[in-house]
Amino acid sequence: MIDLKQLRDEPDRYREGARKKGVDVDIDRILSLDERRRALMTEQETLRAEQNKLAKEAGPRMGRLSGERKGADAERQAAIDAELHELRARPAALKDSIQILEKEILAISPELDALLLSVPQPPDADVPVGKGAEDNVQIRTWHADGFDPAKPFKAQRGFPARTHMEIAKRLGLVDFERGVKMAGSRSYVLTGDGMRLHQAVLRYAFDFMVERNGFTPVSAPVVVREECMVGTGFFPAGRDQAYHIEESKRGSGHDLFLTGTGEVALMALHQDEIIDEDRLPLRYTTVSTCFRREAGAAGKDTAGLYRVHQFDKVEQVVICRPDEQESRRWHATMIGYVEALLQSLRLPYRLLQCCTGDLGVKNADMVDIECWMPGRGDEGPDGSPTGAYSETHSASRLYDFQCRRLNLRVRGESTGGKPAPAHSLNNTVLASPRILIPLLEVHQNEDGSVTIPEPLRPYMGGRDRVG
Repeated sequence: MIDLKQLRDEPDRYREGARKKGVDVDIDRILSLDERRRALMTEQETLRAEQNKLAKEAGPRMGRLSGERKGADAERQAAIDAELHELRARPAALKDSIQILEKEILAISPELDALLLSVPQPPDADVPVGKGAEDNVQIRTWHADGFDPAKPFKAQRGFPARTHMEIAKRLGLVDFERGVKMAGSRSYVLTGDGMRLHQAVLRYAFDFMVERNGFTPVSAPVVVREECMVGTGFFPAGRDQAYHIEESKRGSGHDLFLTGTGEVALMALHQDEIIDEDRLPLRYTTVSTCFRREAGAAGKDTAGLYRVHQFDKVEQVVICRPDEQESRRWHATMIGYVEALLQSLRLPYRLLQCCTGDLGVKNADMVDIECWMPGRGDEGPDGSPTGAYSETHSASRLYDFQCRRLNLRVRGESTGGKPAPAHSLNNTVLASPRILIPLLEVHQNEDGSVTIPEPLRPYMGGRDRVG
């Protein structure tokens, strides 16, 4: 949830931020409801103060009147009884008024809270304005010596590129037909060396973050409560992409959801906690199975391993001090980890600065990393694919957006000793089987085999190729 005080002070910033992101949210309605709720709460507090004052004054007065009544005549007793009745009635009337105000406040809160959850994080001023992925801006590219994505695959390798589906079928790496038979569209079964490669890249990426970069390994629940999805910003906007387990219909107190990324659990780990600043930054990594409905996604991505319902991902999360410059430094550092990983696997890639319309509701900034996949793209003159860059990673800078929703706070010198929402960042380290697409296609050989990148060989029993 965004900072409501900041929204009151800078409503135009949030209006413009929502417009740039293409999010429809009624800021004026939020301000109107907030103003009404605050007015009711002020009135309620005034009545409570009056109630407390009356209680303090009425007690002694009622005691004196009760004592006086014992020796009074009938006329005086009647007057005393009337005054005692009034002294008792006034606090009761105030109590009724306070309860009426409380009902009005409670009636406003659900709509206001729902609207606040739908307000997107305004994009940073240096994020390019655009409507969608087509307006993203290339930052830089990288490729190893000996293979340049800008040149035709056949001209460099001497044979036309095969798609990962062709390679997988030829080498017996994936069984799409049986996967679909068991679980429906966008399903698959990794077999033989396909499963071994899948495990190898995940283990390598996980070890890369733990052993080489000092991240703390954490296991991540993949079935979580709704508040974890709301707290991390995946709900309400992304609700249609999550698999819903309706436990409440079976007698449980709450429903559950399958997570689409380990980020959810890594961030919700410290929900409703205050962390000592001396412990920061917290650097967590996990490998977890992820589930996405991919609702609305269609086209050529429905075939193969690119857009599937279930996959495994190594994720990295950083929780740091609430400081913009520190967040920016970590953003660059986390992207650097991924670049080093991809370079070690000799996979060509490019960095894309996402425009405002492609950021999503929770990000102040996001950089996508796209690997070159020779088997994608349009069909060339010889009938083989021309290749294309396609997304494999996203690095997000969120400032306090998630931590505010999760009530995850930090306390220390930078916060003046008072609890304040921390900052958070996340970035894919590696997701498989999607990463197997560039791995198989870039490292394929003319004889149909695939060269295993050197860092993966220890995880593949020392072998240097598949097939």
